[in-house]
Amino acid sequence: MGVHVLVSGANGYIGLRLIQALLDGGHEITAVVRDRRRFPVANFGVGESRLRVVEGDFLEAGSLRNLPDGADAAYYLIHSMGSGGDFALKEEECAANFSEAAKARGWKRIIYLGGLAADDEPLSEHLASRRRVEERLRGSTVPLTALRASIIVGSGSASFEIIRDLAEKLPMLVTPRWVHTNCQPIAIRNVLDYLTGILGHPETAGASYDIGGPEVMSYLDLIKGYCEVRGLRRIFLPTRLLSPRLSSGWLCLLTSTSFPLARSLVDSLTHETVCHDEKIRQIIPLELLSYREAVERALARIAQNHVPSSWIGSLAAGTLSPRLFDAIKVPEHGVLTDSQMVPLTAPRDEVVARIWAIGGGAGWPSMNWAWGLRGMADKLMGGIGIRRGRRHPKELHAGDALDFWRVLLADRARGRLMLYAEMKLPGEAWLEFAIEDAEGGGQTLRQTATFRPQGLLGRFYWFAVLPFHWMLFPQMARKLAAGSEISNCE
Repeated sequence: MGVHVLVSGANGYIGLRLIQALLDGGHEITAVVRDRRRFPVANFGVGESRLRVVEGDFLEAGSLRNLPDGADAAYYLIHSMGSGGDFALKEEECAANFSEAAKARGWKRIIYLGGLAADDEPLSEHLASRRRVEERLRGSTVPLTALRASIIVGSGSASFEIIRDLAEKLPMLVTPRWVHTNCQPIAIRNVLDYLTGILGHPETAGASYDIGGPEVMSYLDLIKGYCEVRGLRRIFLPTRLLSPRLSSGWLCLLTSTSFPLARSLVDSLTHETVCHDEKIRQIIPLELLSYREAVERALARIAQNHVPSSWIGSLAAGTLSPRLFDAIKVPEHGVLTDSQMVPLTAPRDEVVARIWAIGGGAGWPSMNWAWGLRGMADKLMGGIGIRRGRRHPKELHAGDALDFWRVLLADRARGRLMLYAEMKLPGEAWLEFAIEDAEGGGQTLRQTATFRPQGLLGRFYWFAVLPFHWMLFPQMARKLAAGSEISNCE
Protein backbone atom coordinates (compact mmCIF):
# COMPACT_ATOMS: atom_id res chain seq x y z
CA MET A 1 0.00 0.00 0.00
CA GLY A 2 1.42 3.34 -1.03
CA VAL A 3 2.18 6.18 1.37
CA HIS A 4 2.83 9.92 1.01
CA VAL A 5 6.57 10.55 0.73
CA LEU A 6 8.51 13.83 0.56
CA VAL A 7 11.85 13.84 -1.29
CA SER A 8 14.26 16.74 -0.75
CA GLY A 9 17.17 17.13 -3.14
CA ALA A 10 14.80 15.73 -5.77
CA ASN A 11 16.89 17.02 -8.68
CA GLY A 12 20.03 15.30 -7.44
CA TYR A 13 21.78 12.11 -8.47
CA ILE A 14 19.99 9.94 -5.88
CA GLY A 15 16.77 11.95 -5.82
CA LEU A 16 15.75 11.49 -9.46
CA ARG A 17 16.33 7.73 -9.29
CA LEU A 18 14.63 7.36 -5.93
CA ILE A 19 11.50 9.13 -7.17
CA GLN A 20 11.14 6.64 -10.02
CA ALA A 21 11.64 3.71 -7.62
CA LEU A 22 9.03 5.15 -5.23
CA LEU A 23 6.55 5.66 -8.06
CA ASP A 24 7.11 2.06 -9.15
CA GLY A 25 6.26 1.09 -5.57
CA GLY A 26 2.89 2.86 -5.75
CA HIS A 27 3.72 5.80 -3.47
CA GLU A 28 2.60 9.42 -3.73
CA ILE A 29 5.47 11.88 -3.82
CA THR A 30 6.13 15.53 -3.09
CA ALA A 31 9.42 16.52 -4.77
CA VAL A 32 11.09 19.57 -3.22
CA VAL A 33 13.38 21.50 -5.59
CA ARG A 34 14.89 24.97 -5.63
CA ASP A 35 13.66 25.62 -9.19
CA ARG A 36 10.78 23.59 -10.63
CA ARG A 37 11.84 24.53 -14.18
CA ARG A 38 14.84 22.23 -13.74
CA PHE A 39 12.80 19.25 -12.59
CA PRO A 40 11.94 16.84 -15.48
CA VAL A 41 8.43 16.05 -14.28
CA ALA A 42 7.35 14.93 -17.78
CA ASN A 43 9.93 12.12 -17.69
CA PHE A 44 7.96 10.28 -15.00
CA GLY A 45 4.69 10.11 -16.93
CA VAL A 46 2.36 10.50 -13.94
CA GLY A 47 -0.16 13.11 -12.91
CA GLU A 48 0.00 15.61 -10.04
CA SER A 49 -1.95 13.22 -7.82
CA ARG A 50 1.11 10.94 -7.83
CA LEU A 51 3.95 13.45 -8.17
CA ARG A 52 3.68 17.01 -6.91
CA VAL A 53 6.57 19.46 -7.33
CA VAL A 54 7.13 22.15 -4.67
CA GLU A 55 9.76 24.87 -4.69
CA GLY A 56 11.78 25.40 -1.54
CA ASP A 57 15.37 26.12 -0.53
CA PHE A 58 16.35 24.64 2.83
CA LEU A 59 18.99 27.34 3.18
CA GLU A 60 16.15 29.88 3.32
CA ALA A 61 13.54 28.98 5.93
CA GLY A 62 11.14 31.56 4.52
CA SER A 63 10.89 29.66 1.23
CA LEU A 64 9.43 26.54 2.85
CA ARG A 65 5.85 27.73 3.33
CA ASN A 66 4.40 25.42 0.67
CA LEU A 67 5.74 22.16 2.11
CA PRO A 68 2.97 19.61 2.77
CA ASP A 69 1.65 18.54 6.16
CA GLY A 70 1.62 14.99 7.47
CA ALA A 71 4.07 13.23 5.12
CA ASP A 72 4.51 9.57 6.14
CA ALA A 73 8.23 9.83 5.42
CA ALA A 74 10.63 12.59 4.33
CA TYR A 75 13.92 11.78 2.62
CA TYR A 76 16.87 14.06 3.30
CA LEU A 77 19.16 13.90 0.24
CA ILE A 78 20.68 17.39 0.34
CA HIS A 79 24.41 18.02 0.16
CA SER A 80 26.60 21.02 -0.61
CA MET A 81 30.05 19.44 -0.98
CA GLY A 82 30.72 20.91 -4.42
CA SER A 83 29.71 24.44 -3.47
CA GLY A 84 32.99 25.61 -1.94
CA GLY A 85 34.84 25.93 1.35
CA ASP A 86 31.79 26.81 3.47
CA PHE A 87 29.84 23.69 2.48
CA ALA A 88 29.82 22.28 6.04
CA LEU A 89 28.04 25.37 7.39
CA LYS A 90 25.51 25.21 4.56
CA GLU A 91 24.84 21.53 5.21
CA GLU A 92 24.27 22.11 8.93
CA GLU A 93 21.92 25.02 8.24
CA CYS A 94 19.96 22.94 5.71
CA ALA A 95 19.61 20.13 8.23
CA ALA A 96 18.43 22.54 10.95
CA ASN A 97 15.76 24.05 8.68
CA PHE A 98 14.68 20.58 7.51
CA SER A 99 14.31 19.43 11.13
CA GLU A 100 12.19 22.46 12.00
CA ALA A 101 9.99 21.91 8.94
CA ALA A 102 9.56 18.21 9.80
CA LYS A 103 8.41 19.10 13.31
CA ALA A 104 6.16 21.97 12.23
CA ARG A 105 4.53 20.02 9.40
CA GLY A 106 3.97 16.84 11.37
CA TRP A 107 6.06 14.54 9.22
CA LYS A 108 6.11 11.08 10.75
CA ARG A 109 9.65 10.05 9.91
CA ILE A 110 12.94 11.27 8.39
CA ILE A 111 15.12 9.00 6.25
CA TYR A 112 18.68 10.17 5.69
CA LEU A 113 21.37 8.85 3.34
CA GLY A 114 24.78 9.72 4.79
CA GLY A 115 28.41 8.61 4.61
CA LEU A 116 29.99 5.53 6.14
CA ALA A 117 32.95 5.99 8.50
CA ALA A 118 34.21 4.76 11.86
CA ASP A 119 32.76 6.52 14.91
CA ASP A 120 36.02 6.54 16.88
CA GLU A 121 38.45 8.26 14.50
CA PRO A 122 39.04 11.86 13.34
CA LEU A 123 37.01 12.38 10.18
CA SER A 124 37.62 14.41 7.04
CA GLU A 125 35.68 17.65 6.68
CA HIS A 126 33.26 15.96 4.29
CA LEU A 127 32.57 12.89 6.46
CA ALA A 128 32.45 15.00 9.63
CA SER A 129 29.85 17.24 7.98
CA ARG A 130 27.76 14.22 6.99
CA ARG A 131 27.87 13.01 10.59
CA ARG A 132 26.91 16.43 11.97
CA VAL A 133 23.95 16.52 9.60
CA GLU A 134 22.85 13.15 10.96
CA GLU A 135 23.15 14.42 14.53
CA ARG A 136 21.20 17.57 13.70
CA LEU A 137 18.40 15.54 12.10
CA ARG A 138 18.39 13.11 15.03
CA GLY A 139 17.94 16.06 17.38
CA SER A 140 14.49 16.67 15.93
CA THR A 141 11.39 15.30 17.63
CA VAL A 142 10.68 13.42 14.37
CA PRO A 143 12.18 9.87 14.38
CA LEU A 144 15.20 9.42 12.09
CA THR A 145 16.40 6.39 10.14
CA ALA A 146 19.96 6.93 8.90
CA LEU A 147 21.57 4.82 6.18
CA ARG A 148 25.35 5.21 5.93
CA ALA A 149 26.79 4.24 2.55
CA SER A 150 30.29 3.64 1.28
CA ILE A 151 31.26 4.29 -2.37
CA ILE A 152 28.14 4.23 -4.59
CA VAL A 153 28.73 2.59 -7.97
CA GLY A 154 26.40 3.56 -10.80
CA SER A 155 26.28 5.44 -14.08
CA GLY A 156 26.69 9.12 -13.34
CA SER A 157 27.85 8.80 -9.71
CA ALA A 158 30.84 10.98 -8.78
CA SER A 159 32.93 8.06 -7.53
CA PHE A 160 32.24 5.88 -10.54
CA GLU A 161 32.85 8.67 -13.06
CA ILE A 162 36.21 9.52 -11.45
CA ILE A 163 37.27 5.84 -11.58
CA ARG A 164 36.09 5.70 -15.19
CA ASP A 165 38.00 8.86 -16.14
CA LEU A 166 41.24 7.57 -14.64
CA ALA A 167 40.99 4.08 -16.11
CA GLU A 168 39.89 5.12 -19.60
CA LYS A 169 42.25 8.03 -20.18
CA LEU A 170 45.57 7.00 -18.64
CA PRO A 171 47.66 4.03 -19.86
CA MET A 172 49.85 4.50 -16.78
CA LEU A 173 48.48 5.51 -13.38
CA VAL A 174 50.54 6.94 -10.54
CA THR A 175 48.95 5.62 -7.34
CA PRO A 176 49.37 7.54 -4.05
CA ARG A 177 49.08 5.87 -0.65
CA TRP A 178 45.36 6.52 -0.22
CA VAL A 179 44.46 4.10 -3.03
CA HIS A 180 45.16 1.24 -0.59
CA THR A 181 42.41 2.39 1.80
CA ASN A 182 39.55 -0.10 2.06
CA CYS A 183 35.93 0.59 1.21
CA GLN A 184 32.78 -1.46 0.68
CA PRO A 185 31.30 -0.32 -2.65
CA ILE A 186 27.58 -0.67 -3.13
CA ALA A 187 25.60 -0.62 -6.38
CA ILE A 188 23.16 2.26 -6.86
CA ARG A 189 20.48 -0.39 -7.44
CA ASN A 190 20.97 -1.75 -3.93
CA VAL A 191 21.08 1.76 -2.40
CA LEU A 192 17.64 2.40 -3.90
CA ASP A 193 16.44 -1.01 -2.65
CA TYR A 194 17.41 -0.05 0.90
CA LEU A 195 15.96 3.47 0.66
CA THR A 196 12.59 2.20 -0.57
CA GLY A 197 12.58 -0.98 1.53
CA ILE A 198 13.05 0.91 4.79
CA LEU A 199 9.56 2.42 4.34
CA GLY A 200 8.03 -0.94 5.18
CA HIS A 201 9.95 -1.26 8.44
CA PRO A 202 8.77 1.33 10.98
CA GLU A 203 10.83 -0.45 13.65
CA THR A 204 13.97 1.06 12.09
CA ALA A 205 12.97 4.57 13.23
CA GLY A 206 15.58 5.99 15.59
CA ALA A 207 18.40 3.74 14.34
CA SER A 208 21.43 4.01 12.02
CA TYR A 209 22.49 1.32 9.58
CA ASP A 210 25.65 0.72 7.56
CA ILE A 211 24.96 -0.29 3.95
CA GLY A 212 27.58 -1.76 1.65
CA GLY A 213 28.06 -4.31 -1.08
CA PRO A 214 29.27 -7.90 -0.63
CA GLU A 215 32.99 -7.11 -1.02
CA VAL A 216 35.61 -5.11 0.89
CA MET A 217 38.06 -3.63 -1.64
CA SER A 218 40.77 -0.99 -1.81
CA TYR A 219 40.37 1.98 -4.12
CA LEU A 220 43.14 0.51 -6.24
CA ASP A 221 41.06 -2.67 -6.52
CA LEU A 222 38.16 -0.55 -7.78
CA ILE A 223 40.26 0.90 -10.61
CA LYS A 224 41.73 -2.49 -11.48
CA GLY A 225 38.30 -4.08 -11.38
CA TYR A 226 36.97 -1.47 -13.80
CA CYS A 227 39.91 -2.12 -16.13
CA GLU A 228 39.16 -5.87 -16.07
CA VAL A 229 35.53 -5.30 -17.04
CA ARG A 230 36.58 -3.03 -19.91
CA GLY A 231 39.52 -5.20 -20.99
CA LEU A 232 42.00 -2.35 -20.40
CA ARG A 233 45.67 -3.01 -19.72
CA ARG A 234 47.14 -0.39 -17.41
CA ILE A 235 50.45 0.12 -15.62
CA PHE A 236 50.30 1.17 -11.95
CA LEU A 237 53.19 3.07 -10.41
CA PRO A 238 53.01 3.45 -6.61
CA THR A 239 54.35 6.64 -5.05
CA ARG A 240 54.54 8.21 -1.61
CA LEU A 241 55.22 11.68 -2.99
CA LEU A 242 51.64 12.73 -3.69
CA SER A 243 50.21 14.53 -0.65
CA PRO A 244 46.42 14.87 -0.35
CA ARG A 245 46.64 18.40 -1.78
CA LEU A 246 48.76 17.27 -4.73
CA SER A 247 46.45 14.29 -5.22
CA SER A 248 43.49 16.67 -5.33
CA GLY A 249 45.16 18.72 -8.07
CA TRP A 250 45.99 15.51 -9.92
CA LEU A 251 42.35 14.37 -9.81
CA CYS A 252 41.13 17.84 -10.81
CA LEU A 253 43.35 17.87 -13.92
CA LEU A 254 42.62 14.30 -15.02
CA THR A 255 38.92 13.92 -14.25
CA SER A 256 35.69 15.89 -14.54
CA THR A 257 35.69 16.99 -10.89
CA SER A 258 36.51 20.47 -9.60
CA PHE A 259 39.31 21.16 -7.14
CA PRO A 260 37.06 21.77 -4.07
CA LEU A 261 35.21 18.53 -4.75
CA ALA A 262 38.46 16.64 -5.45
CA ARG A 263 39.95 17.93 -2.19
CA SER A 264 36.91 16.84 -0.20
CA LEU A 265 36.93 13.41 -1.84
CA VAL A 266 40.66 12.79 -1.36
CA ASP A 267 40.47 13.82 2.30
CA SER A 268 37.65 11.30 2.74
CA LEU A 269 39.48 8.56 0.84
CA THR A 270 42.09 8.35 3.58
CA HIS A 271 39.39 6.89 5.87
CA GLU A 272 38.15 3.32 5.66
CA THR A 273 34.46 3.12 4.76
CA VAL A 274 33.63 -0.45 5.71
CA CYS A 275 30.42 -1.67 7.37
CA HIS A 276 30.85 -2.17 11.11
CA ASP A 277 27.61 -4.10 11.41
CA GLU A 278 25.33 -5.58 8.79
CA LYS A 279 22.06 -5.91 10.70
CA ILE A 280 20.29 -4.15 7.82
CA ARG A 281 20.73 -7.36 5.82
CA GLN A 282 18.45 -9.24 8.22
CA ILE A 283 15.82 -6.49 8.14
CA ILE A 284 15.88 -6.03 4.34
CA PRO A 285 17.35 -9.17 2.73
CA LEU A 286 18.71 -8.33 -0.71
CA GLU A 287 20.70 -10.00 -3.44
CA LEU A 288 23.62 -7.59 -3.32
CA LEU A 289 25.32 -6.92 -6.63
CA SER A 290 29.06 -7.51 -6.79
CA TYR A 291 31.35 -4.65 -7.79
CA ARG A 292 31.85 -6.23 -11.22
CA GLU A 293 28.09 -6.55 -11.74
CA ALA A 294 27.58 -2.92 -10.67
CA VAL A 295 30.23 -1.72 -13.14
CA GLU A 296 28.73 -3.80 -15.96
CA ARG A 297 25.27 -2.34 -15.28
CA ALA A 298 26.64 1.19 -15.21
CA LEU A 299 28.49 0.74 -18.50
CA ALA A 300 25.39 -0.77 -20.11
CA ARG A 301 23.34 2.31 -19.18
CA ILE A 302 26.05 4.60 -20.55
CA ALA A 303 26.23 2.64 -23.81
CA GLN A 304 22.45 2.97 -24.22
CA ASN A 305 22.52 6.72 -23.41
CA HIS A 306 20.15 5.91 -20.58
CA VAL A 307 21.67 7.66 -17.58
CA PRO A 308 18.70 8.98 -15.55
CA SER A 309 20.80 11.26 -13.36
CA SER A 310 24.39 12.39 -12.92
CA TRP A 311 26.34 14.22 -10.22
CA ILE A 312 27.43 16.86 -12.77
CA GLY A 313 23.82 17.92 -13.28
CA SER A 314 23.62 19.25 -9.75
CA LEU A 315 24.08 23.00 -9.33
CA ALA A 316 26.42 22.13 -6.47
CA ALA A 317 28.79 20.70 -9.07
CA GLY A 318 29.34 24.14 -10.57
CA THR A 319 29.17 27.78 -9.58
CA LEU A 320 25.77 28.82 -10.88
CA SER A 321 23.24 30.38 -8.54
CA PRO A 322 19.65 29.18 -9.05
CA ARG A 323 18.62 32.85 -9.21
CA LEU A 324 20.25 33.13 -12.65
CA PHE A 325 17.41 31.02 -14.06
CA ASP A 326 15.18 34.01 -13.32
CA ALA A 327 17.37 36.21 -15.54
CA ILE A 328 16.75 34.51 -18.87
CA LYS A 329 17.48 37.74 -20.73
CA VAL A 330 21.20 38.29 -21.27
CA PRO A 331 22.47 41.67 -19.93
CA GLU A 332 22.69 44.47 -22.51
CA HIS A 333 24.57 47.20 -20.64
CA GLY A 334 28.22 47.15 -19.66
CA VAL A 335 28.89 44.08 -21.81
CA LEU A 336 31.10 43.12 -24.75
CA THR A 337 29.56 40.99 -27.49
CA ASP A 338 30.32 38.99 -30.61
CA SER A 339 27.20 38.48 -32.73
CA GLN A 340 26.90 36.39 -35.89
CA MET A 341 23.84 36.30 -38.20
CA VAL A 342 23.90 33.46 -40.76
CA PRO A 343 21.10 32.33 -43.12
CA LEU A 344 20.02 28.73 -42.63
CA THR A 345 21.20 26.53 -45.50
CA ALA A 346 19.76 23.34 -44.00
CA PRO A 347 16.24 22.51 -42.82
CA ARG A 348 15.36 24.19 -39.53
CA ASP A 349 14.89 20.91 -37.62
CA GLU A 350 18.32 19.73 -38.74
CA VAL A 351 19.94 22.96 -37.53
CA VAL A 352 18.18 22.75 -34.18
CA ALA A 353 19.28 19.14 -33.78
CA ARG A 354 22.89 20.14 -34.47
CA ILE A 355 22.76 22.98 -31.94
CA TRP A 356 21.28 20.65 -29.33
CA ALA A 357 24.15 18.18 -29.91
CA ILE A 358 27.08 20.57 -29.34
CA GLY A 359 29.78 19.78 -26.82
CA GLY A 360 30.39 16.60 -24.88
CA GLY A 361 31.65 13.68 -26.92
CA ALA A 362 30.66 15.31 -30.23
CA GLY A 363 32.91 18.31 -29.60
CA TRP A 364 32.37 21.85 -30.87
CA PRO A 365 31.70 22.88 -34.49
CA SER A 366 34.74 25.12 -34.82
CA MET A 367 38.32 24.81 -33.51
CA ASN A 368 37.46 21.96 -31.17
CA TRP A 369 41.10 21.85 -30.09
CA ALA A 370 40.81 25.43 -28.81
CA TRP A 371 37.84 24.50 -26.61
CA GLY A 372 39.95 21.66 -25.20
CA LEU A 373 42.84 24.03 -24.44
CA ARG A 374 40.45 26.46 -22.73
CA GLY A 375 39.14 23.61 -20.62
CA MET A 376 42.68 22.58 -19.69
CA ALA A 377 43.50 26.16 -18.70
CA ASP A 378 40.37 26.28 -16.57
CA LYS A 379 41.44 23.09 -14.78
CA LEU A 380 44.87 24.59 -14.06
CA MET A 381 43.11 27.58 -12.47
CA GLY A 382 41.05 25.28 -10.25
CA GLY A 383 37.91 25.33 -12.40
CA ILE A 384 35.71 22.50 -13.66
CA GLY A 385 37.28 22.23 -17.13
CA ILE A 386 35.57 20.66 -20.12
CA ARG A 387 35.67 16.98 -19.14
CA ARG A 388 32.33 16.79 -17.37
CA GLY A 389 30.68 16.63 -20.81
CA ARG A 390 26.91 16.37 -20.95
CA ARG A 391 24.11 14.18 -19.62
CA HIS A 392 22.75 13.02 -22.99
CA PRO A 393 24.24 13.33 -26.51
CA LYS A 394 21.11 14.82 -28.08
CA GLU A 395 18.94 16.24 -25.31
CA LEU A 396 19.34 19.46 -23.32
CA HIS A 397 17.20 20.83 -20.52
CA ALA A 398 17.46 23.93 -18.35
CA GLY A 399 19.95 23.23 -15.58
CA ASP A 400 21.97 20.64 -17.49
CA ALA A 401 25.76 20.83 -17.37
CA LEU A 402 27.41 21.11 -20.79
CA ASP A 403 31.21 20.98 -20.63
CA PHE A 404 32.10 24.21 -18.77
CA TRP A 405 28.68 25.74 -19.49
CA ARG A 406 25.32 25.48 -17.72
CA VAL A 407 22.08 25.46 -19.72
CA LEU A 408 19.87 28.39 -18.69
CA LEU A 409 17.24 28.01 -21.40
CA ALA A 410 16.54 25.19 -23.87
CA ASP A 411 13.44 26.05 -25.91
CA ARG A 412 13.63 23.57 -28.77
CA ALA A 413 10.27 24.57 -30.24
CA ARG A 414 11.53 28.14 -30.73
CA GLY A 415 15.09 27.13 -31.55
CA ARG A 416 16.61 29.05 -28.66
CA LEU A 417 19.44 27.81 -26.45
CA MET A 418 21.19 29.91 -23.80
CA LEU A 419 24.34 28.85 -21.95
CA TYR A 420 26.07 30.41 -18.96
CA ALA A 421 29.83 29.94 -18.41
CA GLU A 422 30.92 28.18 -15.22
CA MET A 423 34.63 28.39 -16.04
CA LYS A 424 37.03 30.64 -14.13
CA LEU A 425 36.65 34.11 -15.67
CA PRO A 426 37.28 37.75 -14.70
CA GLY A 427 33.60 38.38 -15.36
CA GLU A 428 30.49 36.58 -16.58
CA ALA A 429 29.85 35.03 -20.01
CA TRP A 430 26.83 33.80 -21.97
CA LEU A 431 26.52 32.01 -25.30
CA GLU A 432 23.15 32.12 -27.04
CA PHE A 433 21.73 30.54 -30.18
CA ALA A 434 18.39 31.60 -31.66
CA ILE A 435 16.67 30.83 -34.95
CA GLU A 436 14.74 33.85 -36.25
CA ASP A 437 12.66 34.76 -39.28
CA ALA A 438 14.53 36.88 -41.84
CA GLU A 439 12.97 40.05 -43.28
CA GLY A 440 13.10 38.86 -46.89
CA GLY A 441 11.87 35.37 -46.09
CA GLY A 442 13.68 32.33 -44.86
CA GLN A 443 15.33 32.00 -41.47
CA THR A 444 18.64 32.94 -39.88
CA LEU A 445 20.73 31.73 -36.99
CA ARG A 446 21.71 34.42 -34.51
CA GLN A 447 24.69 33.37 -32.41
CA THR A 448 25.73 35.78 -29.65
CA ALA A 449 28.63 35.58 -27.22
CA THR A 450 28.26 38.07 -24.37
CA PHE A 451 30.85 38.96 -21.74
CA ARG A 452 30.34 41.22 -18.75
CA PRO A 453 33.90 42.09 -17.62
CA GLN A 454 34.89 42.56 -14.02
CA GLY A 455 37.23 45.52 -13.86
CA LEU A 456 40.27 46.16 -16.02
CA LEU A 457 41.38 42.52 -15.91
CA GLY A 458 38.08 41.46 -17.45
CA ARG A 459 38.46 43.87 -20.36
CA PHE A 460 42.05 42.78 -20.91
CA TYR A 461 40.90 39.14 -21.01
CA TRP A 462 38.25 39.86 -23.65
CA PHE A 463 40.64 41.67 -25.98
CA ALA A 464 43.34 39.02 -25.44
CA VAL A 465 41.04 36.25 -26.71
CA LEU A 466 39.43 38.39 -29.42
CA PRO A 467 41.68 37.03 -32.24
CA PHE A 468 40.47 33.51 -31.41
CA HIS A 469 36.87 34.74 -31.45
CA TRP A 470 37.34 36.18 -34.94
CA MET A 471 38.33 32.74 -36.19
CA LEU A 472 36.08 30.57 -34.04
CA PHE A 473 32.65 32.20 -33.88
CA PRO A 474 31.97 32.93 -37.61
CA GLN A 475 32.96 29.40 -38.59
CA MET A 476 30.85 27.88 -35.80
CA ALA A 477 27.75 29.85 -36.86
CA ARG A 478 28.17 28.83 -40.52
CA LYS A 479 28.54 25.16 -39.66
CA LEU A 480 25.55 25.16 -37.34
CA ALA A 481 23.41 26.97 -39.92
CA ALA A 482 24.37 24.27 -42.41
CA GLY A 483 23.53 21.51 -39.94
CA SER A 484 27.07 20.20 -40.35
CA GLU A 485 28.41 17.24 -38.42
CA ILE A 486 31.93 17.62 -37.00
CA SER A 487 34.81 15.40 -36.04
CA ASN A 488 36.62 15.61 -32.73
CA CYS A 489 39.94 16.37 -34.42
CA GLU A 490 38.69 19.52 -36.12
